Amino acid sequence: MSFVITGSVAYDYLMRYPGLYRDQILPDQLDKISLSFLAESMRKERGGVAANIAYTMKLLGADPIVFATVGQDFGDYRRWMEENGLRTDHIVEIPNEFTASFFVGSDQEQNQIAIFYTGAMAHARHYTLESRGLADAQVVLISPNDPGAMLDYAQECRRLGIPYAYDPSQQLARLSGEDLAASIPGATYLLCNEYEISMVQKKTGWSLDEIRRQVNILVMTLGKEGSVIYVDGVEHRIPPARVHKSVDPTGAGDAYRGGLFAAVLAGLPWEVAGRVAALCGAYALEHAGTSNHRFTPAEFAARYAENFGPEPRLDRLG
Repeated sequence: MSFVITGSVAYDYLMRYPGLYRDQILPDQLDKISLSFLAESMRKERGGVAANIAYTMKLLGADPIVFATVGQDFGDYRRWMEENGLRTDHIVEIPNEFTASFFVGSDQEQNQIAIFYTGAMAHARHYTLESRGLADAQVVLISPNDPGAMLDYAQECRRLGIPYAYDPSQQLARLSGEDLAASIPGATYLLCNEYEISMVQKKTGWSLDEIRRQVNILVMTLGKEGSVIYVDGVEHRIPPARVHKSVDPTGAGDAYRGGLFAAVLAGLPWEVAGRVAALCGAYALEHAGTSNHRFTPAEFAARYAENFGPEPRLDRLG
């Protein structure tokens, strides 16, 4: 099955703040907030939502296509992707631009404040699925990208009759209620965390039930409470996987998505697919960076059994 991921491929600059953001934020002064946090450490990592999701899918044996625009500084990243078996034939390099960059600081409670520099990602709107020979895709995941491109891809998928998953996440701040109302209805999947669902509700005026009626499948992650997957009116509650030691929350949601779609493509039932996703998120939490977690099929199956009980159908993965 041809699974295409549209979205960002970026460099991540990950910083650690040795305190709590909430101790420095005055709720009655939010209209004139001016703060600077002194980070104790910083790392540069490979990231971007599309690449992160693809990486975890590849670990589980899937072969997704990443469709993205990057800058002139992408060479090392491209080599790393190819060394890890990830396809780069639909990653378009834009001359005289820098690859998108994600700057994020995490505090001691894993709360995050982030700024994203769009860079070459802004050119995504100039490329279509059809122009890249991807009109025969069986599923398209529309993940955070240039806002105009996200809207265009949703409309193109509907026009071409391609089932698509819509994952606005980090771009919700830029997407208007009109953008969301033009992109969510007709999607096969909508993926958000609990806070993002509240933002969708605020911007569109829809209730949670109304959002659920717009799509076939709503996937909502709930942090330490796990996640919930609504499929055609049926609710599947997914427990979290145990985290040995939480190191870095960046990319955990992307790993969850990668696990979920790899499992769905392998034909696993929703309860199992959700647990696969939860375990992938746990692996990501235990590693610094968004694509530094690794596991063998045997290791994954053993840890799945530790968390949720034995599952022989995991051999469908890969």
